Amino acid sequence: MLKLGILGLGEGRSTMSAALQSPKYELKMVCDSNLEMCKSRAAEFNFHSHTTNYQDMLNDPEIDVVAIYTPDHLHAEHVKQALLHGKHVVCTKPFIDDLSKAQELLELVESTGKKVFVGQSSRFFEPAKRQRKDYEAGLIGELITIEGQYHADHRWFLEKPWALESSFKWLYGGLSHPVDFIRWYLPNIEEVMGYGINSSNGKKLGLKNEDTMHFIFRAADGRIARVSGAYTGPTQPAQRDSGMSCILRGTEGASQADYHELRYAVTDKTGEEKIIYWGDAVMKHYFRFEGQSHHAGEYQNYLEYFADCIESGETAYPDIKEGIGTVALLQAMDKSLQTGMPVKVADILAEYGLSADKLNA
Repeated sequence: MLKLGILGLGEGRSTMSAALQSPKYELKMVCDSNLEMCKSRAAEFNFHSHTTNYQDMLNDPEIDVVAIYTPDHLHAEHVKQALLHGKHVVCTKPFIDDLSKAQELLELVESTGKKVFVGQSSRFFEPAKRQRKDYEAGLIGELITIEGQYHADHRWFLEKPWALESSFKWLYGGLSHPVDFIRWYLPNIEEVMGYGINSSNGKKLGLKNEDTMHFIFRAADGRIARVSGAYTGPTQPAQRDSGMSCILRGTEGASQADYHELRYAVTDKTGEEKIIYWGDAVMKHYFRFEGQSHHAGEYQNYLEYFADCIESGETAYPDIKEGIGTVALLQAMDKSLQTGMPVKVADILAEYGLSADKLNA
């Protein structure tokens, strides 16, 4: 059983629940700079080993894995310190916000032998797992194209003061989920073109950056994909639409995973059509808290996957290389929004002495 420390108890709330219910982990310590947050989580979970000093967690020789859920601009330093103190790392997406730190982190993983796993949690919902299994089994034939989306009425989210700062972008906070779907199936994205607006709702609420975006991607082999995101307007009923979806279109079939609805549809190469829903028991595994604001079940799924990879010595994906590649793609998307021009991912990587070949090796 691995001993776990959790840094950052906002999003880390789901990870506390996941660890406390997992047979593969013992939760050893949690940390947040806000003492009141520590006390709140201690009362909620009846778990009282908390600290406001990250160094306390780093200095604990019993802790095997540190799970990091701090603001994006702190990830690189927090990951670095965990590696330097001999810990495996889970880091929430996006992995880092400054690619100038990427090379140092790559070298630390190499020199320490520790694993870094990026918590792209949406891969670990039941529909995503089923879709990937069917794809790898060849049920839809050769992949032609992918469509990903994340559409949600997140006007409530803008009540958080930091969400109205100029540094906050839905591109990184929300759209990184469907972008990860694209990279999961087409890892060698070469170029991206996109447009975005800050809608009248976003402007009225004080949002500084785009809340509505559409992008087209081209992979190195010529295949294309698209992603869209809209975050400050009403959505259709869940029976008609999905907040977050991934559609695969193949030469012999097609499939669609709807994440928060726990719904999966496939037309396989025999022509058979299926629609699968997961029931209340699975819903309770994923959505343990009010509404769907915390997805503890997917966190438990990925923590246990990471534990299995540590035990077997296998690479846990998305690993550090894939995490860096996704950040480079997101930055290329951001640049396309600002310039109105297509952007090559290789050009973003080259600015930081990185290459797609090295990250895909």
